[in-house]
Amino acid sequence: MSAPTGTGTGWVSERFGVRLDGDGVTELVRLGLRRNPKRAHLLVSTVLGKHIPTDPVRVRGAADRLADLVVELIGAEKSAAATVLGFAETATGLGHCVADRMGAACYLHSTRRRADGVSVTATFEEGHSHATTHLIEPTDDALFAPDSPDTDVPLVLVDDEISTGATALEAIAALHAQYPRRSYVAAALVDMRDAAQQQQCEAEADRLGLSVTFVALAHGSIGLPSGFTEQVCALAAPELNPVGPVPGSVTIVRAPWPTGVPDGGRHGFLRADTASFEEATAAVTAAVRERLDPAVAVVVVGHEEFMYQPLCVAEHLAQDGFTVRYQTSTRSPAFVLDEPGYPLRRGFEFPAPEGDTTAKRYLYNAVLDPTDPAGSQVVFVCDEPAGTDDLYRAGGLVDVLTRAGHNVVVAVVDTPSQQSLRTAREAR
Repeated sequence: MSAPTGTGTGWVSERFGVRLDGDGVTELVRLGLRRNPKRAHLLVSTVLGKHIPTDPVRVRGAADRLADLVVELIGAEKSAAATVLGFAETATGLGHCVADRMGAACYLHSTRRRADGVSVTATFEEGHSHATTHLIEPTDDALFAPDSPDTDVPLVLVDDEISTGATALEAIAALHAQYPRRSYVAAALVDMRDAAQQQQCEAEADRLGLSVTFVALAHGSIGLPSGFTEQVCALAAPELNPVGPVPGSVTIVRAPWPTGVPDGGRHGFLRADTASFEEATAAVTAAVRERLDPAVAVVVVGHEEFMYQPLCVAEHLAQDGFTVRYQTSTRSPAFVLDEPGYPLRRGFEFPAPEGDTTAKRYLYNAVLDPTDPAGSQVVFVCDEPAGTDDLYRAGGLVDVLTRAGHNVVVAVVDTPSQQSLRTAREAR
């Protein structure tokens, strides 16, 4: 059953008077906090697999329902011809699942990772985000460009949440300047725009001369009381990196990956890549499986925007009979509170493993049962740029997880470069 309108429940509502309104919204998100003057509330998804360890069946199911809304809107023929763009960092896996369900011709996600030697096609900004700049890095512009500006096949943009619509319109404006087309679809798990914000989106689309349609699994709004942001920012910093009575173990798996197969959507994923991707992911899972205790629950953790492949690993392990949940680390700091009903019960802070150790990264919960914090083994799946010594050093992600008592299996997947994928595609 859908939650009734106006059910702001949980510690955040009780402590600050924040209200969530909208039929079905509270089935998809829970209220969290972040000490950020730009935006102090955090809608923590129950189906995304980001902050909360989530059953992979639930993750895939929500994405499938969202994809079905898009297909219902534009039709099966246009869905098969469409390009889908997922937003980093939270919606890269969601977008890939949507594209997969649609049978879309191409999937691509934006990225926050800057790398030498990678060509950037376009950029756009996200105002309320902790890391604001999105980069678009396809192997070839032709993957992203429509056949002509008059094509009626829309670009489908996927995000976990539409808060104001500004990010979607900013992305559309930036992309339309380079790759004009007639129509766009913005799809999200929840749409939290009020009437004025919806009118602003319509006015901006009219100004650009475009058709922009929004679809979501649930529509609602959030009521923030006066002084809420100041109160949240005044909270004491949460205690992170819990330490268990007995440290856990570390096992490292180096997982080979074909150089001509994309490991996700950062440089573009074609429908024709699906079979080879599935075969390579099954091989990664097999390498991980033999290092696990089948009697102990597993939390599969992806690395930031590297979301889809770890989800597929989690799905394979579940099919093999493991009790599995799935989530990823994040760039976004959030407020942690060990309080029943609050979605972020514990948290880990660690340096970014890609080389800038001054940049902090985060992981939340990482356990099935909050009352048994060491009761899950963790499988951390990352791409090669994240598999550095900083991952294992004192204070790194593996170190803080093992000090909390988790046995950790690290699977570092060889990463095809933009150039190697480009070369493979040109040879086809």
